[in-house]
Amino acid sequence: MNGDFLEHYFTNNENLQSEIRTLAYHYKDEEFLFLSDNGIFSKDKLDFGSRLLIETFLENEKRTNLDLLDVGCGYGFIGITVSKILDSFVTMCDINKRALHLANRNIEKNKIRGETILSNIYENITKKYDVILTNPPIRAGKVVVSKILMDAKNHLKPKGTLWFVIRKDQGAKSMLALVSKIAKCEIIEKSKGFYIMRAEFS
Repeated sequence: MNGDFLEHYFTNNENLQSEIRTLAYHYKDEEFLFLSDNGIFSKDKLDFGSRLLIETFLENEKRTNLDLLDVGCGYGFIGITVSKILDSFVTMCDINKRALHLANRNIEKNKIRGETILSNIYENITKKYDVILTNPPIRAGKVVVSKILMDAKNHLKPKGTLWFVIRKDQGAKSMLALVSKIAKCEIIEKSKGFYIMRAEFS
């Protein structure tokens, strides 16, 4: 695993050449188009884990007009899709400036209500939300992933929920055990080695 790969989606490499491409996604009757680029997680195809998180969440959440937070948003696949389907406002944060630039363009492209914030995890997040969704950057390391999941409680409204996806072979069960120390955390869906988990903090 080389250094270029390690820095590809959670650091800023301003010297990386831009190569915009468009990815399409359909959810029921809605069609989405997302601009992607080099230096972004899952740049060439829509990530299966993110897709499973979106679809599992939408099967279980029927409320609309929510305040949503997408942590480590990349080009905005999770936050934008959920925002449009549930007619909700989404805040999307990432440490990667190129990802946020794309997310802003994708907000406009898909005509949703949303904003982006440059933030190292929750560093610049000041509001509280009904739901936090995340496909955490596993390759950023266990400390970063643990902080995303455990500190969610500080940014959720009462009865707010955290939804996240982690592969079984990348520590899903250990993260389930960790979050369960401070929240009611359960596995909602499993597919192709990916676990979708929901946590409600008291």
